[in-house]
Amino acid sequence: MKLYCLSGHPNKACNVVTFKSCTLMLDCGLDMSSVSHFLPLPLVSSQRLNNLSSWVPRDADSQLEGQLESYVYEILTRCWPPYATHANGILWSEMAFFIIIRHMTPIFLPFFCQVPKFTIIFTKRPYIHHTSLFMEEVVEYIERTPKARQASRWKNFLRSLPQPLGDANAPRTWQPAYSMKAINEAMSHVQIVAYNEKKDICGALKVTAVSSGFCMGSCNWLIATQHEKLAYLSGSSTLTTHPRPIDQLALKNADVLIMTALNHTPMYNPDSMLGEFCVAVAQTVRNGGNALVPCYPSGVVYDLFECLSNHLDNLGLSLIPMYFVSPVAESSLAYSNIFSEWLSSSKQGKVYQMDDPFPHAHLVRTGRLKAFKSLHAEGFSMEYRQPCIMFCGHPSLRFGDAVHFIEMWGSNPQNAILFTEPEFDFKEALAPFQPLAMRPVYCPIDTSLNFTQARKLVSELRPGKLVVPEVYLRPPPSAPHRTDLTLNLEEVPLTYSECQVVSLGVKRRLESLSLTPEVAKTLNPVTIRPGLNTATITAALHCHDNKYLLKAVDPNDDSLGNKLPTCYPYGNLSVEDLVQRLAAAGLTDARVEEAGGVYMITLLAQAGLI
Repeated sequence: MKLYCLSGHPNKACNVVTFKSCTLMLDCGLDMSSVSHFLPLPLVSSQRLNNLSSWVPRDADSQLEGQLESYVYEILTRCWPPYATHANGILWSEMAFFIIIRHMTPIFLPFFCQVPKFTIIFTKRPYIHHTSLFMEEVVEYIERTPKARQASRWKNFLRSLPQPLGDANAPRTWQPAYSMKAINEAMSHVQIVAYNEKKDICGALKVTAVSSGFCMGSCNWLIATQHEKLAYLSGSSTLTTHPRPIDQLALKNADVLIMTALNHTPMYNPDSMLGEFCVAVAQTVRNGGNALVPCYPSGVVYDLFECLSNHLDNLGLSLIPMYFVSPVAESSLAYSNIFSEWLSSSKQGKVYQMDDPFPHAHLVRTGRLKAFKSLHAEGFSMEYRQPCIMFCGHPSLRFGDAVHFIEMWGSNPQNAILFTEPEFDFKEALAPFQPLAMRPVYCPIDTSLNFTQARKLVSELRPGKLVVPEVYLRPPPSAPHRTDLTLNLEEVPLTYSECQVVSLGVKRRLESLSLTPEVAKTLNPVTIRPGLNTATITAALHCHDNKYLLKAVDPNDDSLGNKLPTCYPYGNLSVEDLVQRLAAAGLTDARVEEAGGVYMITLLAQAGLI
């Protein structure tokens, strides 16, 4: 069993496991941080961005003229080139199975499904619904944005460019945003699985999804045979939020446990950050300002609606409107209420009582939360009033309605922009909008396992071998003295890094097989000790789809000839026991001679020596 690591970002993992002639990709995270290198795509043409002065590096080619201030539309990038026929020892054309682990992984599917001979994707129903909303939102944002200029020649002159463009990873492989047609094509490859449902992989492996407790439909996976068990733990949480709690029992006593995607921001407590978020929003609107929250259309935003509305009620600010603006806002709110089986027991209990699992359904009915597809949607201009709380995309601040609101509200210091998604650096996100009077508030909310929780979980799961990214054994660069922000365990785990192949140390020692009724009838078991029986067997071994079957030998099969054995020697021979048995049979004249570990038994009477 081997692990191929194709991504250096532990929270955007791209790992491939090979075992028993099967190749499975476990996640393929799409790292969208490269969008922060480029200018925002405003909803309407921005005079400020259009009037940026040209800049060309010294001694650079004249072809770079006008390139570096232009809009760059290749914002969706690939972590690795799927068109490559061979990478890190993996033949992509032979990899037919892809298991989705992280909740943001399916955004990559339209790119991944271009791999030749690719066939099946395993994921959960909430994942595929909500991620299709993410993809539709991105496509809508890109397609509705004015495309005045494009630039691509800069990719040929990376050495002449400053950071971060000069450090861009293989920009020629970056892909433009996909279309709705590509999304629908990718969805046709998906197979939906339920929790604890076993899926067969070529007859050799069984894969099972179990709850990870991170978000709606999030899961960890078990990859097992009848004799080996690998657990893949990624994006898990032991906190009590809206999804179903993590299933630890299924992960226990695995031969190998691969752990990745721990907390993005381990120095920030999610409970404290949620409290700071509510306080900052309430303070902003109480002072007459507007609060802008760049967010994804599902996920932690559901918890923000719930906690923020309760906080505003306690402060007497119930009349402050909340707006949720996204091309898929209405669909996201509707879908969240129909996946009760993926929610926590408290949320499920509300469903059984004919109540809504999430309070945002009540907020919508009472008019406190208003969902719109866009700023020019019907009714938005009539409902819009200030001060307000605006939830819209995209967290990168490079496209989406958030760009428009920053342009509109950025000059007022009473307004605030609140960053809750840990994926993007808020200083880099705000860089193109400077100088900005709007108050930034950074309160990242990441409920995935921190290092303390991860250490406790590993001690409870007791895996035979633990495999983690190498970076988890070092403190983060921003806090090199914080040794508590490492996965410091008594037994040093096996580590991996980008473009590395790791042998997991699991070897095939046993294989299960079946008998036909005809062969079973010929067995004559002998009891060796209580609970252990043995029998000799003569049969033909047949293998099909990695399943083994013993069938009766055809006596008319000429290809066997005289190859069928008549006896089956087994175990070690005891010379003393053999001599005693010969004596019991009347051969009392046996003489034993030993030379170099070889024993010779001579029957004297039979040899004519007496």
